[in-house]
Amino acid sequence: MHPPSLVVVTQSDRMRLILSRVQTLAASDTSVLLVGETGVGKELFADYLHRASRRRDRPFVKIALSAMPHDLLESELFGHERGAFTSAIADERGLFELAHTGTLFLDDIDDVAPAVQVKLLRVLESQQVMRVGGGAPIPVDVRLITASKVDLEQLVERHLFRADLFYRINVCPVHIPPLRDRREDIPLLATYFLQRFAPEKKLALTPGAEQALCRYDWPGNVRELRNAMQQVALFAERDVRAEHLPPEIAGSDHVARLIKACGRCMIEGQLTYTDVVACLETNLLRQALADADGNRSHAARALGLSLSTLRDKLRKYGLDESAD
Repeated sequence: MHPPSLVVVTQSDRMRLILSRVQTLAASDTSVLLVGETGVGKELFADYLHRASRRRDRPFVKIALSAMPHDLLESELFGHERGAFTSAIADERGLFELAHTGTLFLDDIDDVAPAVQVKLLRVLESQQVMRVGGGAPIPVDVRLITASKVDLEQLVERHLFRADLFYRINVCPVHIPPLRDRREDIPLLATYFLQRFAPEKKLALTPGAEQALCRYDWPGNVRELRNAMQQVALFAERDVRAEHLPPEIAGSDHVARLIKACGRCMIEGQLTYTDVVACLETNLLRQALADADGNRSHAARALGLSLSTLRDKLRKYGLDESAD
């Protein structure tokens, strides 16, 4: 039986190296730490590491530790015996026992409280769990995959994460870069999601939409891009233009972009007031036209101008010789 392939839409050389590393790790039984911002796809890599391993037919158990109240986490991970606390009306297996002979994925390991870190380290070193309220250790055979949205070494230096636990889970770290550090993948991913959410529409990105997507920093990474394209797929019909994108992505803050584009005229003292105004206005007009894919009506609307005023300004600055 051939192992499944890891489907990641990318043309980034950096990502291809990471994929090669993950495919090698999948065949081993070593602990893996996935590091990357929220939304970069850590769970996708964890899924692959299990499906391509020798444990693929065994349980795959995962938990988002940040979503679990700290006072319940110990019981969730290690289980409890009947009577261990008020609501413990029966014996319950924890996630380590449920994942026995398989893989356990602990997401947001950086959110684990220090008291639980101690017990987690004990389990990893002894390969045994002690249920809350229990008296006998229970052997477990688990391949551990953890994920963190921050650099754990920094937490170790600040004494917020145990160094011994860090070294125990950091056997083979995989650092997944944020989307803003591989912008060449943004149009590729956007097109992939558009085709996935609306295959019958055959949606295509226009140059203006592509530029807007690549300008945006994507704090929510691939997850945010996927959600944005799902929204776009509902309303666009064929050509996806910048105006179809959410405002924060389309770049509706023209003033901030204008200042960034006109850094030279802001600092060169030799330019007159008229020169500065002309530079600013020219850049603003060019950007509005680019965002509207050359559609003057859409550009005028975005700038809050009438179409006739926009045409006059284009003619004034020699940006549209055909304006009439």
